[in-house]
Amino acid sequence: MYSLELSLRYSPFPLSIQKKEFEDVKRIYDDIKSSITEPGQTSKLIELSCDKVKDKLIAVRAQEIISVQIYEKSSVAGGAKRPGFSLNID
Repeated sequence: MYSLELSLRYSPFPLSIQKKEFEDVKRIYDDIKSSITEPGQTSKLIELSCDKVKDKLIAVRAQEIISVQIYEKSSVAGGAKRPGFSLNID
C-alpha cells in the first residue's frame, strides 16, 4: 500500500490517501506537481480518492498545496519506512 500525503498552507495536519499500486499514486503525484507549478491555475480543484477507505474523498485547491510526498506503508511493524524526509549522517 502506498500513501500520498499533502501538506496544505496554514494547516498543521497533512491530508493523505492510500493506493494499492505505485503507478496509481505516482500518476496522482505527477498531476499534483504539474497543477501547483502551472501559472494561472489558482482555482484548479484536485479531487482524490482512497483505496483503503472506499468512502474517503478529498477535494483541495491546487494553490493551497505546499508539498506532496509518496511513501510505502508496510504491514510489518518496525519495517515500515518513516514518512517525511530525513538526513542520514554517517
